[in-house]
Amino acid sequence: MAQLLAPADLIAQVTSALDELADQLRGVPAADYAKPSSLPGWSTAQLIAHLASLAKAAVRQFERAGTEDLPPMYDGGAEGRIEAINMTALMRPESLQALALEALAQLRASLPQAEQKWEAGVGYRPGAQVADMMYATWREMLIHATDLDRAIRPPATWPAEFCAHLFRALVARVPQGTRLVLQPHGKARMVLGQGEKSWVLSGTDFDLAAWLAGREIPGSIRVTAAADGAADPQLLPWPSDRLMER
Repeated sequence: MAQLLAPADLIAQVTSALDELADQLRGVPAADYAKPSSLPGWSTAQLIAHLASLAKAAVRQFERAGTEDLPPMYDGGAEGRIEAINMTALMRPESLQALALEALAQLRASLPQAEQKWEAGVGYRPGAQVADMMYATWREMLIHATDLDRAIRPPATWPAEFCAHLFRALVARVPQGTRLVLQPHGKARMVLGQGEKSWVLSGTDFDLAAWLAGREIPGSIRVTAAADGAADPQLLPWPSDRLMER
């Protein structure tokens, strides 16, 4: 059975991620805002705007948790989210940086109270609770810190607890009929999915987690197929429309 983090431990991890991200944002040169980020199709300004938008949305989810009318994650749904990101990304770099830092600070301040509502419902996804929103915040802040600058925040900086979480959450990317056996160096193996098509993937926990997250891996992964000549396993798109495992 998966060993989930205690609420206080998860909040501590998210708090550290927010602090590290804030420090990282302060060091992004204004000239880099118009340049592409490591996330395909996204400029650095768009990525920072997304982080600000996500932080504000998470604060609203935590504050309104358990209320009769749960707010959606983003006003206007997916289209409204993208429109808001693109408009915010047009701000001057210094203004966008200030907006993002303030949003991260507000999110950080909202975390201690969230523990008291851990199982309360939120509008993040159907059936989601505060705990799910906290894990989603952790994913967004750490993965996008890497997208912002892989040199400063490579997957190798991801905590072991975070990699273990991604193995659970991203089982949703394993296609039906596919079985992936992950063998992190020095750690117990785990099986994702089930089916006749089977592969064993060996590597560091952060390389395996980065691969599952669709990010460039800093090291290498050894892939062994059950059938000779089989192509490397393929993953489904990021499961952005569903509630992921904690």
